Amino acid sequence: MSKAESVGLSSERLGRIETFLQDRYIGPGRLPCAQVKVWRRGKLAWETTLGLADRERGTALEPDALFRIYSMTKPITSVAFMMLVEEGLVALDDPVARFIPEWANLGVFAAGTEKAGFATTPPARPMLMVDLLRHTSGLTYGFQQRTNIDAAYRRQKVAEDLRLGTLQEFIDKLSHLPLEFSPGEAWNYSVSTDVLGYLVEVISGKPFELFLAERIFQPLGMTDTGFTVPADQAHRLTACYAAGAMGSKTVRPGAPALQDDPAKSPYLTPTRFPSGGGGLVSTADDYLRFARMLLNGGELDGQRLLSPKTLQLMTANHLPGGQDLTQMSRSLFSEAGYEGVGFGLGFGVTVEPASTLIPGTAGEFFWGGAASTFFWVDPVEDLAVVFMTQLLPSSTWPVRRELRTLVYSAFTESDW
Repeated sequence: MSKAESVGLSSERLGRIETFLQDRYIGPGRLPCAQVKVWRRGKLAWETTLGLADRERGTALEPDALFRIYSMTKPITSVAFMMLVEEGLVALDDPVARFIPEWANLGVFAAGTEKAGFATTPPARPMLMVDLLRHTSGLTYGFQQRTNIDAAYRRQKVAEDLRLGTLQEFIDKLSHLPLEFSPGEAWNYSVSTDVLGYLVEVISGKPFELFLAERIFQPLGMTDTGFTVPADQAHRLTACYAAGAMGSKTVRPGAPALQDDPAKSPYLTPTRFPSGGGGLVSTADDYLRFARMLLNGGELDGQRLLSPKTLQLMTANHLPGGQDLTQMSRSLFSEAGYEGVGFGLGFGVTVEPASTLIPGTAGEFFWGGAASTFFWVDPVEDLAVVFMTQLLPSSTWPVRRELRTLVYSAFTESDW
């Protein structure tokens, strides 16, 4: 019996994933590469590595390739923050101003522009720590390109260049800009998780990047995850490509352009801004270890990071009134489809599988990165899946939905 069959999966049906990715994406040049790992019931049931790590140099993708995981950094930062919650150093209902006093009087946008001046009103309530974790803080991203506040973020380069500025300078910029809305009023994908990274540093008294290394990466054996690629590992860094308006140039989706040359990448030099929202580089193996820790209720190989009860709290839907993102979101872009999806403390959460129109399980949780990377964890089915590639933006192709369908279609047994 193969590994797949031994854990209730069909190896023949899992093989469809490789054929599909090769025929639909790799062969036609829509994606440069793809790496998939499927973990179920304590075993690596299936994996594949396809395509080129670097099209310009003709370098094949290797299993130990390094990928920019962008917003897949967010769940890691959220875990780091919740470790401090478990230690009693901070609470989810603490006002953010407890640790960022200069934010005590942040107003909510009412009218105006950055150049002419903003008119603001007081928020209905203070911003709480839980608002940062679930993106109901009133903060935004400049790339949303929806409001005058988004425009101010772009002009101020708020969290835009991860090699410039510091976490403190980032916080200082935000202290002079209004909130998009009163905290708790709406959901908006934002720099909230970068703020959490700053708070981990302030509350722990340890540099954020060092906290992650000592408290998460080293215990979990995530030896290739960090904010900078070491010089002796630079040959493992993949090239990153772009298609569409979020890329370095606007090109048709079928012909992505080189966005970050691995030989010249800023990830090869130390950063002054360790972005908790999107700054990490990792491997499929490393991220699977993180996903397995989540699947195991906060522990992996004898190293416990969180209590199972804390993870149950993190992976519940925290949107007010049990709403889903279609009812709460003001974002033009995020790493999630909205129908049937709520949001927890650092993860998207499936609350109504039928509304998503793809196979899945209520209670599964997930997130992705701007370069089309993706992972999900399904505790009911004892499943964790990691997908790596390098194409900006992640909305270019529906590959994440397709991958979920292909994986769940390989089930021959279910734990429900």
